[in-house]
Amino acid sequence: MFFADEFADEPMEIRIHDILTKSAANGPGNRYVVWFQGCSLACRDCFNPATHDFNDGRILSVEEIMEDIRRQDNHISGLTISGGEPLQQPAALLALVNAVRRDTGLSIIVFSGYRKDEIERDPVGVRVLDTIDVLVAGRYVPSRHRGSGLLGSSNQILHFLSDRYDRDACEAVPVAEITISRDGKLNLTGVQPPNL
Repeated sequence: MFFADEFADEPMEIRIHDILTKSAANGPGNRYVVWFQGCSLACRDCFNPATHDFNDGRILSVEEIMEDIRRQDNHISGLTISGGEPLQQPAALLALVNAVRRDTGLSIIVFSGYRKDEIERDPVGVRVLDTIDVLVAGRYVPSRHRGSGLLGSSNQILHFLSDRYDRDACEAVPVAEITISRDGKLNLTGVQPPNL
């Protein structure tokens, strides 16, 4: 199994790669995006290779992320979690999605390289799936590149786990966007566009 169902009594921490407080290319509407740091799947030609190393990134508590989400709440419609592989920090992922579900009205989308049936093999994975609205599941396969509707490759599957969104809403999401951070850094986010 790839999950560990061990929850500490201390505040939950997440190793993150980055946070974008407002994005239109990571799900329907304006979204708060958290990229988890660390992924052992290492899909060939991954769009986010800088998220793979488990020793990079920075540590934030779930409460620190929730405080930032609350500050943005009037300007966003949902939370998108990507990576890296969020399900390789299962307890932290569950703590975050539970806090968002409990404390806000935001929708929740999770991108994972695991297939849904792989996630369902573990009780923590099942609890995550019970809490979120959409799962984008499956490893990126470059020979099947799609680059639209939240899907990087055609083998990936959108699983609608609530009635919050449908396929049309996800197909309407822009493929990618470029943002400029306050320190002047350019960020390309979304799914890898065709011919990039």
